[in-house]
Amino acid sequence: MQYGAMQLLSMWIKDRQIQNQSEHTLDAYFRDVSGFIDFCYTRHIELNQIEASDLREYLAYKVEKDHLSSSSLQRHLTSIRQFMKWAKQGHYLQMNPADDLQLKRQPRPLPGMIDIETVYQIMDQAAPEKPLEQQLWLRDKAILELLYSSGLRLAEVQGLKIQDIDFNRQLLRITGKGNKTRIVPFGSKAKQSLISWLKIYRIWQGEFKPDSSVFITQKGNAITPRQIENRVKYQAQRAGVNVDLHPHLLRHCFASHMLSNSGDLRAVQEMLGHSNLTTTQIYTHIDFDRLAQVYDQAHPRAVKK
Repeated sequence: MQYGAMQLLSMWIKDRQIQNQSEHTLDAYFRDVSGFIDFCYTRHIELNQIEASDLREYLAYKVEKDHLSSSSLQRHLTSIRQFMKWAKQGHYLQMNPADDLQLKRQPRPLPGMIDIETVYQIMDQAAPEKPLEQQLWLRDKAILELLYSSGLRLAEVQGLKIQDIDFNRQLLRITGKGNKTRIVPFGSKAKQSLISWLKIYRIWQGEFKPDSSVFITQKGNAITPRQIENRVKYQAQRAGVNVDLHPHLLRHCFASHMLSNSGDLRAVQEMLGHSNLTTTQIYTHIDFDRLAQVYDQAHPRAVKK
């Protein structure tokens, strides 16, 4: 049972990998499903013998053992359900018992929100006095500006390359979820911050190559997602803002502030790179001049023309 089920799990993960799902998602899928397979193995339950009651027992076991939240339970169930759906479609299973089990979804809380004045307080705070702290601030400010100026995801900021920046047109080439590419504008404030940061970049690293990471540490290594999260929180604290600031909150503020000022939902969706927009749609249907015009007119930190 264990070998056969685990072999199927490996096949499913490879299939997901071919469909360009992220490593983070694949790791979560593997953990969720392999945990259930191990649970069934200890109870001598074959894959084709699994019933909804077994899955319900497993989820109850996870709640007791790992104190899982309702959202984590839902993720486990979704992973197992998708795996079994794949196995059924491949005729490895005759039925998918996970289809018979539904969890009551908790209402999804709305993301937090900070107003424009608070964003300005963070972005426009005075630079530190110490030279090293000044350099770190210039890097952090460029990161903050891109998170808010362009609504980038944490991974997108962390993975940004020098060659992805078009300073003349103030556009970024972003590779998002599923390796989907989109083009997004950035404002004049973000441009100024990037230029200031890249001067420090040369001090730290020397000349940069087109495929070099935009944001690095003093040692010249690409900054990690955790480091970005910590620096974002730190700069909010330094500005005296009583908010748990994180990258996704700035992305949410970007979307909310843009929508409230422009009302152009389609343009904001395109800039955010939501999953329902394919790379082909981006390159064939987006008018970059229109996007830039909406951006210049609507974003608080874009220069109004």
